[in-house]
Amino acid sequence: MISFFKKNKNHPDFWKDYERKFQHKLPELIQDVRFVVLDTETTGFDLKKDRILCIGAVNLEHNNIEISRTLELYIDQETFNPDTVKIHGIIKNEDLNTLTEREALVTFLNYIENAVLVAHHAQFDIAMINHALKRLGLPKLKNKVLDTMVLYRATRINSNLIDQNKHYSLDEVAENLNISVKDRHTAAGDAMITAIAFLKIVAKLNKKDKGKLKHLLQVN
Repeated sequence: MISFFKKNKNHPDFWKDYERKFQHKLPELIQDVRFVVLDTETTGFDLKKDRILCIGAVNLEHNNIEISRTLELYIDQETFNPDTVKIHGIIKNEDLNTLTEREALVTFLNYIENAVLVAHHAQFDIAMINHALKRLGLPKLKNKVLDTMVLYRATRINSNLIDQNKHYSLDEVAENLNISVKDRHTAAGDAMITAIAFLKIVAKLNKKDKGKLKHLLQVN
């Protein structure tokens, strides 16, 4: 415990509180694990130059999506790329309740705690968040991460219907799993679509892995 505080003595209290959550082991069974399904809307795909505009997140526990605990954070636009507005629809100086990047990250960390994070093409979303943390002089996220694209592909790996290296878009996954995409391309909307897809994917994988978290992490 002494080494923990010594190592983190220069970090702000909100980061120390976040790291303390990881002193407890995650449950073994999927049904007992808390998942946070997330999506980010950004000004572009350059990890150094572009910025997060919005973070949407959905809480998932005991195989249920908790609508009342949905998170949606809009961040002040210091960087603006008009070319991406047609994708996310967030206009500069739009009348939104926005937070500074630091305020948004503090709220986000308080929300996720030590949950297992889930996203579609998760590498990008997590990398954007980690770069934002780096700008604050903080380490990377400590959470385990699952990618619904990889998990979905695993459900079809023996069907001879796909190229095993195929990268499925969220639209393709939603269509194949009969999920409505009416709220597509908003962070909260995409997080909700991903959460529904995740539950359906896990139900398929559970037939093989007996519902253990470690098997999901191995697939990923």
